[in-house]
Amino acid sequence: MAKKNMEQLMGLIDKMPTVPAKVGEFILMELMAIAVAREVRNDDIVFAGTGLPMVGIMAANLLDTPNATLIYESGICDGKTMHVPLSVGDQRAANLSSTLGGLVDTFGYYLQQGFVSLGFLGGAAIDKYGGVNVTSIGDYFSPSHRFTGSGGNSDIGTMARRTAFIILQEKRRFLERNEYTTTPGWWCWDFKTNEWKPKREVWKNTPYASSGPVAVVTNMGVYRFDENGEIYLETVHPGVTVAQVKENCGFDLNVSLVKGETLAPNYKELFVLREFVDPELIFLPQKVEYTKAIQSIIDAG
Repeated sequence: MAKKNMEQLMGLIDKMPTVPAKVGEFILMELMAIAVAREVRNDDIVFAGTGLPMVGIMAANLLDTPNATLIYESGICDGKTMHVPLSVGDQRAANLSSTLGGLVDTFGYYLQQGFVSLGFLGGAAIDKYGGVNVTSIGDYFSPSHRFTGSGGNSDIGTMARRTAFIILQEKRRFLERNEYTTTPGWWCWDFKTNEWKPKREVWKNTPYASSGPVAVVTNMGVYRFDENGEIYLETVHPGVTVAQVKENCGFDLNVSLVKGETLAPNYKELFVLREFVDPELIFLPQKVEYTKAIQSIIDAG
């Protein structure tokens, strides 16, 4: 197959079938990226962090939500990036952007003024109420491990109206309570009464009382939060069992609401991910060969 230019590849997007791909035709990271992309609405203003969050929002922009506005903490607003940036400060993110500002603009204006409707974030550990730790393990002043710190995690997770997290799932990462809470979830520590309380009570009469996590995507499944602010398993990824998920959870996880398997990415979504979002494999670890049927569509142009 002769190498196709960007215009030729763009013309192929709508020729790709929207049928879910079969197991073996995609990798786990592609499944996770598309699961995150499905959280985006067409009218969202999205604040995304480095890594799979960027892959997810870019895929969403090119697929079903072209009007969603993307913000990076470096100050880039409404860019239409064609290949995923290395970081939020990579100038590839500025392609066709509406404005180029700085931290004061993104945090002080867009975020703190309440304009951001969706935040995409990662984390080292998460508790059953959606609180995230990206700070330290063990005693704060003498930790067994210290992470890079909040960055914008706490700000975005607190002030965006909805937040979706991407986290690798292990028993030590899915906890009843974090040893340190960087970004509060649906239950917070009330310093006035020295007890845990629902966020809506602790932050009552503030603009952020009803802001919080709505989804968590891991390497094992997709999670939501119930009316009490507790996490529950919604779907398991293909090849993963509910029992395996529970084994990799540090608390008694609610699995009573499982709907089945996470919907696999379709061929159109995979084409966009591979040819436009991350063709250089910056965040996606490998490129899977297309099926003969899909390759024939590409070859025919």
